[in-house]
Amino acid sequence: PKSFAKAFSNGYLIGEVLHKFELQDDFAEFSESRISTAKLNNFSRLEPTLHLLGVQFDQNVAHNIITEKPGAATKLLYQLYIALQRKKKSGLTGVEMQIMQPLRNTKLQSMKSEVFRDQRLSRRRQNEIMAKIQAAIIQIPKPASNRTLKAPDTQKMMKKKIEAEDVANEIKNFEALIKKDLQAKESASRSLDTAGQTTTDLLNTYSDDDYIKKIQKRLEVDAFAREQREKRRRRLLMDQLIAHEAQEEAYREEQLINRLMRQSQQERRIAVQLMHVRHEKEVLWQNRIFREKQYEERRLKDFQDALDREAALARQAKIDFEEQAIREKEIHEQIAVERAQARYKKHYSVCAEILDQILDLSTKVADYRMLTNNLIPYKLMHDWKELFFSGKPIYEQASLKHLSAKPSAEQLVELEKRDFLDNNDYEEYKVPSDKK
Repeated sequence: PKSFAKAFSNGYLIGEVLHKFELQDDFAEFSESRISTAKLNNFSRLEPTLHLLGVQFDQNVAHNIITEKPGAATKLLYQLYIALQRKKKSGLTGVEMQIMQPLRNTKLQSMKSEVFRDQRLSRRRQNEIMAKIQAAIIQIPKPASNRTLKAPDTQKMMKKKIEAEDVANEIKNFEALIKKDLQAKESASRSLDTAGQTTTDLLNTYSDDDYIKKIQKRLEVDAFAREQREKRRRRLLMDQLIAHEAQEEAYREEQLINRLMRQSQQERRIAVQLMHVRHEKEVLWQNRIFREKQYEERRLKDFQDALDREAALARQAKIDFEEQAIREKEIHEQIAVERAQARYKKHYSVCAEILDQILDLSTKVADYRMLTNNLIPYKLMHDWKELFFSGKPIYEQASLKHLSAKPSAEQLVELEKRDFLDNNDYEEYKVPSDKK
């Protein structure tokens, strides 16, 4: 439906339809172009064929179809369809229809000439009547130019009302005059009749019958002519009144049409402004929707970027935590290894020291037993045990005979052994005295 009017706007498809029905012999001269000259060429070639089929087609119809007015092409095609169906039922060819067309044209021309003649006579009568009415109208002088017209419409209406009243008064006066003339003519006719009767009575007595009959016939003809003249005057007056009323009605209709046209133009202007406002509103609404969509996309993008950043930070934190855990684990393992080594060294040194002391004690005991035949003094054995239990060396490490101001470490150890043994002897000495 949207492309229907556009497809038939150049008239090419209509010519193709008529060509298929063997009615458009010059279809080769048609053009599919949509320029104005091609459209005029196509429709000028279509016009006689459409008139041959009896389809109503004129300049207005062609203009409506060319300008793609809604419904114009559809209406023409419907009329064409009906005409083609009528042609199909009648069984006439295009040549036969062209032969029969002059007869119809002569009848139409005669009818048109009669109608035109009647219209021209009626128009001439109306012009004469209007001229008489205009002559009977009293011209009202124009107001002074210094007055300001605040309401031209009301003044025009008042002017028209005054003119109508003047015309009505003139018509009434004219009718009164006609009535007076009729009354005078009736009285004159009556007097003539009485005079005629008297003359006929006299002539009957003094003249021949033929002469009297001629006079009576002439009087009758005069009376009939007088009546016909009165009837024509009345008819003329009625025609004048009807023409005046028709003119007033046409004037009122023209004023109403002008007002409606002004109102319709204002409504059309307002409708165009309203359409512009609606279009601007639609554009603003579309722009607002587009802007909101952009804002929503920006918010989603920012949210996704924030999520990506948080995920990247979480992954980096996880990697850092794993690396920190690996480093701490390595440090822990290193510390554990160092602790194990230190513990091993400590235990090794302790064991080595204990073993050395055991060896020292055993070798010392073995040496004394060899020298003393397995007899070791109690005091000496006791000192050796105390030194062994305290972790001090049993063998002499250095000599204390030549003690310097700064003794060496071996000398200090010997001094500690001596002080330790002296303290033990003192303690042993004190214990028995206390028991006593």
